[in-house]
Amino acid sequence: MTTEPTTAADDGLTLHEAVAAATKSTPEYRQCPYPVYRTLREHAPVARLTPGHGVDTYLITRYEDAHALLADHRIGKDMHEGIDLYHALFGDLCEALDDNLLFADPPRHTRLRHIAKTAFTPRHIHALRPHIEELAHELLDRCPTDRPVDLMQAFALPLPVMVICELLGIVGQERAEVLKWFAVVTRSRFSKDLKGDLEEAEIWLRDYFARHIHRTRVQPSDDFLSMLVETPHEEEPLTDDELVSMIWVLLFAGHKTTTLQIGNCVFSLLTHPDQLRAVQENRELLPQAIEEMQRFEGSVETSTFRYALEDVEIGGTVIPKGAVVQIALNSANRDPEKFPDPDTLDFTREGLQSSHLGFGYGAHYCLGAPLARLELEICLTALLDRFPDMVLAMPTPAEGDWLKGPFPAFRGLEKLPVALDPSRTVDDWTAGN
Repeated sequence: MTTEPTTAADDGLTLHEAVAAATKSTPEYRQCPYPVYRTLREHAPVARLTPGHGVDTYLITRYEDAHALLADHRIGKDMHEGIDLYHALFGDLCEALDDNLLFADPPRHTRLRHIAKTAFTPRHIHALRPHIEELAHELLDRCPTDRPVDLMQAFALPLPVMVICELLGIVGQERAEVLKWFAVVTRSRFSKDLKGDLEEAEIWLRDYFARHIHRTRVQPSDDFLSMLVETPHEEEPLTDDELVSMIWVLLFAGHKTTTLQIGNCVFSLLTHPDQLRAVQENRELLPQAIEEMQRFEGSVETSTFRYALEDVEIGGTVIPKGAVVQIALNSANRDPEKFPDPDTLDFTREGLQSSHLGFGYGAHYCLGAPLARLELEICLTALLDRFPDMVLAMPTPAEGDWLKGPFPAFRGLEKLPVALDPSRTVDDWTAGN
């Protein structure tokens, strides 16, 4: 078992420093949020933040509180009922794309989720294994072994993208165009200076998805989108507008979180050699190891859009009606009250699949969790089989190049330089070249 590398921040933070870091999303907080979360769990587990958007926000950091609020009917997600909050956080663009099950409450959420679930049955997921394995090995075939490779760009990103795009019938040059505009949305979503780019991208994606849906109705195939369009349901079938937003959320959630989690898992393995050795020696440990790495360094750092539908008291603190509720999943997953020695990566830790919050909890539990687990298992198996001696190729491996930005929605690496076969690598990557 190996503990996380210590940093200067591990020396301790005052409550004021921790609240300020979380409020401002400081670079130090984004690089390593766990000292902040530790201080907040101990001194202000329901912490009031005053971020730049001007909306009262309460950050939840303890496991028990997070678990309860993820399933609390007094906490809403419906963007239409909370449209002023939605606009304050996300602006007045992209409403058509965001009008999906992530931003909905029952009964609408129940209907949308039930329809989407038709393509995520165990049988459908199991049938994808051979093709995902083929894609993984094709991507690794292209990776150089005589010099370092950025595993995020070469492997962790393209594989989930290929899988979800094929499920949605987005192939060929169209896939490249969709991903180009998708990247514009991701880059400009929280930037006032890029509002024009965001509007252009949102219009392009919405129009493309509408045309793609029309083509699918005329010429259906065996992809996931055809199932959504054609399969009869007891509930009212999806409208074209709902299909547009469904494609968007599946494309977004179906690749970004898994991409980041692949990188997080590889980084965790390579910075914890005893745990890497354990899973190399006993591959039956891999599914349990994946759950532990999801707990230890999950790619979804905080929960999606939530707000109080009424005054809610939790942990002795009243969250007022209308306030944003931000649940720090990665903090909850490091709560020592739930997970003993939580800052230690331990592949012998049991009972994780039903307890960690890496895929959420309650009605909004991640619909794609079975697919994500399958992709993680296939990717890590392929890497361990083919490159058992791979090492990080960066000057300061323990730190990592973590995502930056104004909001800690995701936890993941910008880059992951790896020497897949150190015996053949000739570049002087130890000097940072």
